[in-house]
Amino acid sequence: MHSIISKEVLAPAVARFWLEAPAVARNCRAGQFVIVRLREGGERIPLTIADSSRARGTIALVVQAVGKTTRELNAMVPGQAILDVAGPLGRPTYVAARTRVCCVAGGIGAAVVLPIARAFRDAGGAVVSIVGARTRDLVILEAEMRITSDRAIVMTDDGSYGRKGLVTDALREAIASSAEPFDEVIAIGPLAMMRAVCELTKPLGLKTTVSLNPIMVDGTGMCGGCRVSIAGEQKFVCVDGPDFDGHLVDFDELIARLSTYREEEQAALARYAARGARDAAAT
Repeated sequence: MHSIISKEVLAPAVARFWLEAPAVARNCRAGQFVIVRLREGGERIPLTIADSSRARGTIALVVQAVGKTTRELNAMVPGQAILDVAGPLGRPTYVAARTRVCCVAGGIGAAVVLPIARAFRDAGGAVVSIVGARTRDLVILEAEMRITSDRAIVMTDDGSYGRKGLVTDALREAIASSAEPFDEVIAIGPLAMMRAVCELTKPLGLKTTVSLNPIMVDGTGMCGGCRVSIAGEQKFVCVDGPDFDGHLVDFDELIARLSTYREEEQAALARYAARGARDAAAT
């Protein structure tokens, strides 16, 4: 069992949990993830390790309540415990020393970008970060990103905070205005956003790495649920990724695969909501 040490609400339906997981904390590196199971017989869900403390034996997970299990998790409070936290899984992000990198985060993707940006900074790199969200209330981890970055830019679709526009608008300007060219762009967020970033950087020959989060079950390469096409070859995100060359990802196929279990997910969520309504009525 892994006790919840603390919980912080970062945005509507988004919370950061610190959990006891000493083995994971000792061994994890930027870009890796864990598979979480709340209880016996529960769904297994992949969550990126957003932060860790070896000294305290804890890891941080940022969770957006979308489906049944993430809603159940976000309803939990400090003092409760999660049955399984398996990891660290996946390949760590490759971090070359003294790299000039632009980190582009969309929505909850900021939780994935943050440890990667820190790793580049700790390796002597220069980091420019772009954090985007639909509206002000959905901007997360801005303070941490500013501390980690040499320069941080916030974009909102509706202009309610930071600058109005898309992350690609800020990226295009950052590339054009940079005194020295970027060595790499890291783009993490909604698939449409990552694809747009790759479409911008590919004609420029600018290396672009994306972190993928497809349907995943076991996290060890056995089930095949997380397969993606990379340059026409089948790869498993859990063992070959989650980081890939964004210019080689078949985004159309990946977007289509994400809808495979949509009906089942909606049915599970409806049952969860109905049970919650019955419990509320009983009290």
